[in-house]
Amino acid sequence: MAVGFLLRGRRLAFVNKAVTVLIWALLFFLGVEVGENPQVLSGISNLGLEALWLSLMGLVGTVLFSWALWRWINSRKGGKP
Repeated sequence: MAVGFLLRGRRLAFVNKAVTVLIWALLFFLGVEVGENPQVLSGISNLGLEALWLSLMGLVGTVLFSWALWRWINSRKGGKP
């Protein structure tokens, strides 16, 4: 916060690129760490199935909620749902 306060009002165009590079580096090192862990690698098939299930259920929930919200908004406007 102190650095941000001292540098306010200056153009810091490099910050976006630096943040992007740091995020990519963190993701890379996370992948290296996970790849070295034998417990994670032995259960990768279960993790993949759980990730697939969670993704599909998240998608279904989003679609259903969006559809219900769309119908509710249209019914309040007096239009056809």
